[in-house]
Amino acid sequence: MTTLFKNATVFTPAGFEKRDVFVSGSSVFVDAVPSGYETLIDCTDMVIVPGFTDVHVHFREPGFFYKETIKTGSAAAAAGGYTCVCTMPNLKPVPADMQSLQTQLSIIEKDASVRVIPYGTITRNQDGRSALSDMEAMAPYVCAFSDDGKGLQTGELMEAAMEKAKALGKLIVAHCEDESLLHGGYIHDGGYAKAHGHKGICSESEWGQVQRDVLLAEKTGAPYHVCHISTKETVGIIRQAKARGVDVTCETGPHYLVLCDEDLQEDGRFKMNPPLRSSSDRDALIEGICDGTIDMIATDHAPHSEEEKSKGLAGSAFGIVGLETCFPILYTHLVKKGIITLEKLVELMSVNPRKRFGLEGGVIEDGAPADLAVLDLRRQWTVDPDRFLTKGRATPFEGWKLYGKVIMTVVNGEIVYEETDTESK
Repeated sequence: MTTLFKNATVFTPAGFEKRDVFVSGSSVFVDAVPSGYETLIDCTDMVIVPGFTDVHVHFREPGFFYKETIKTGSAAAAAGGYTCVCTMPNLKPVPADMQSLQTQLSIIEKDASVRVIPYGTITRNQDGRSALSDMEAMAPYVCAFSDDGKGLQTGELMEAAMEKAKALGKLIVAHCEDESLLHGGYIHDGGYAKAHGHKGICSESEWGQVQRDVLLAEKTGAPYHVCHISTKETVGIIRQAKARGVDVTCETGPHYLVLCDEDLQEDGRFKMNPPLRSSSDRDALIEGICDGTIDMIATDHAPHSEEEKSKGLAGSAFGIVGLETCFPILYTHLVKKGIITLEKLVELMSVNPRKRFGLEGGVIEDGAPADLAVLDLRRQWTVDPDRFLTKGRATPFEGWKLYGKVIMTVVNGEIVYEETDTESK
């Protein structure tokens, strides 16, 4: 494909500039734009950014295809402007060795419409307790190692994992959760839980393991990344660790930045792990975004069947979907409100994840991979889960009116998504 995207506002290494973007084969050009092209796309009033990267998604295949598949998950990613995603290992079989990982790699090769890079597990059973997985064999094929969904329950196991990952040049990506502090909880141990008779999850179940792990990262020198942080204490621990020079990064999800436990409803679409915390936790996360403590946004896109999410806060499965709403949510509620700039949001969603995880792209310059998202920031639309491309429908943002619509997504020079919904206001 040779395509000229004309008159766009383009995110370049120098910031946003009015430019033409030329895609030839799998490469993009903004300075050396040739005169010949097959297709012309007028992008007047549109914004072009490096395709978003999500380092924390669940595509459920192999093993749980009724929740999501590589095909439906990557379609949802493309609709959200994502050109690269990293899939968590909560699968069957879990990717703990090359034989089990190859099952997933084969499906990705056949069905993925965006770049999909899997994780390998840290432990053999992806349970936070068993022996280490075959990390050495999997290292060339995975983005990093994680037991997401389970925290590593002993410091000795985490230290061994860090030492191994460091030797392999890979990140340890940690779901931090001390199971001894859960006590059957399923939402935040805060005002809503107390007022409505729910069992709460204390904040220390997260930040206690983060505190342990940053000390181990400091001791071993291993690169360490914390999944979906949700508490003010976690923000403070990571801020202090970075100031000491510890090689630590972290992510948070869009829902933790715009919701808190005061917004909870008796509905499974408000249940995720970690849970929505207090308003003071939300405010601390926003501060962490603004000062650089939090490095990136990840959706923790976690689809389930309608039945699994229909049992209220107590009985529903943990997890919500997020790929198709992430950018509009954050553009509407952070950028348009002046909390962060659009440039900052692109860094959080495109640039920083690729830098930290060693993934190509994240920049629009001559010769870079042609992985792009075309955005209409003026478009207003209403979140309707029935229109999602993911199999999952559980979102706390149902009915929200948002600004910012992905018009087109290009991966490796090919258009993989083109918006057809004309709803606007």
